[in-house]
Amino acid sequence: MKIKTVAVILVSLLVAGCASEEEEFGCVILSTTEGDIVIDLDRSKAPITVANFLEYTNDGFYDGTIFHRVRESFMIQGGGYDADLNKKTTKSPIVSEANNGLLNKRGTIAMARTNTRDSATSQFFINTVDNDFLNYRSDTAAGWGYAVFGQVISDMRVVDSIEQVDTGAAEGFPGDVPTETIMIETARAVMCSDVEQL
Repeated sequence: MKIKTVAVILVSLLVAGCASEEEEFGCVILSTTEGDIVIDLDRSKAPITVANFLEYTNDGFYDGTIFHRVRESFMIQGGGYDADLNKKTTKSPIVSEANNGLLNKRGTIAMARTNTRDSATSQFFINTVDNDFLNYRSDTAAGWGYAVFGQVISDMRVVDSIEQVDTGAAEGFPGDVPTETIMIETARAVMCSDVEQL
């Protein structure tokens, strides 16, 4: 009986330790062909969105995806297409948290969506300027805005470099597609306290 009890305690501690470590994974490193982008996720303000983003990250979904939409003085968007511009199969859409008080300021990351409020899946964008018109204003279709869920803490120079690439039309896209592939080679969740050591 004593041996079984000790075994149960050890297993419980191991599980608790893993859960605690998982909770601390508050940053994601996007390793792109242009360099690394480190994102600090705001779990307290956007718990649904952060959980969704981490799930895609931990599943390896973003590995090999591209920034398929780039607009100067606006944003860079990715997380949905492979290098051949094939759209990836996603999980179900999530509830939008655009009314969480976070603003679409330069360097923030937000979920891309269609005109339907709760339609975001895997795609995201990083604001390269303050895009106040994307912020939540009201509980209407026109005023709902786009859900911010984190902030780039390193390296906005990579984001700015991507923003400056040449773009054009591609099959199925009228414009804004980089003429040279900008790929997210890997996306991995890390503890923010470890970022400076990487």
